[in-house]
Amino acid sequence: MKSGKSSRYYRRELRSASQTYSSMNVLTMAMSKKTVMAIKSYQSQAEVLVKNYLLSDPFIPYTSILGGIFLCKLVYDLTQLISTFYFKSYASLTKMQRIEWNNRGISTVHAIFITATSLYFVFWSDLFSDQQLAGIVTFRSSPMSTFALGVSVGYFSADLLMILWLYPSLGGMEYVVHHSLSGIAVAYSMLSGEGQLYTFMVLISEITTPEVNMRWYLDTAGMKRSSAYLINGIAIFFAWLGARILLFGYTFYHVYLHYDQVIQMHIFGYFLVFVVPSVLATMNLMWFGKILKGLKKQLAKRQ
Repeated sequence: MKSGKSSRYYRRELRSASQTYSSMNVLTMAMSKKTVMAIKSYQSQAEVLVKNYLLSDPFIPYTSILGGIFLCKLVYDLTQLISTFYFKSYASLTKMQRIEWNNRGISTVHAIFITATSLYFVFWSDLFSDQQLAGIVTFRSSPMSTFALGVSVGYFSADLLMILWLYPSLGGMEYVVHHSLSGIAVAYSMLSGEGQLYTFMVLISEITTPEVNMRWYLDTAGMKRSSAYLINGIAIFFAWLGARILLFGYTFYHVYLHYDQVIQMHIFGYFLVFVVPSVLATMNLMWFGKILKGLKKQLAKRQ
């Protein structure tokens, strides 16, 4: 008798548990659907925000420059945070050395971003391709190309302000000239839409920045006699030769081939196309001489 009652009791409990589980399952599914719908709603709102504001033609100059400045601050703080926990030598640096350490983190991230973007627009995108028949090459632009240049303007502005504020601790007059010319040329190209192809060609030279920064990091960490320091010197030599010597030669050759289109630019844009690359090329040659001299000296010591 007791056994029958127990069986009926367990069956009732089982049915009750099953009903509860089913109710919870339905509730979970309903919540899941609501969650998915909410996520899709936020995604749609984000897409509208990006399309109508961040990448809307009238707002691109402002959002991209402010975005570039914000990213500089973010990278500076992240570099400081990561270095504090993962690099023992960071704590022993002077205040100015720590500032420069963090500042070089900014320039490294910017260099990676703008180099990748520039390589894409110059060599892979159809935007500036000679096969395109939509307008002359010196007047071609797109929301994405303009946005990328705006981020770069934000970087050059923020970095130049830091250089001037702490002058000459973060760099001498050559850095002021370099950042000023680069910032003006990139800003004009972004705002006017003129000469963006040549701006991206010149910005590919930023590919040498991570190697140069790594050399400073190795030197500051007391690794000047290490194999890594020698390998870094060789990497700088070849990167500089390719991106700041040979590529500039190709840029001038491209200008020569498309001079009939270059001459149609506004006089200020026309001036920038010739003057800025020429000044930067001269500075690059001077720095390349120092790099070559230093590499020879380092190789001689190894022997």
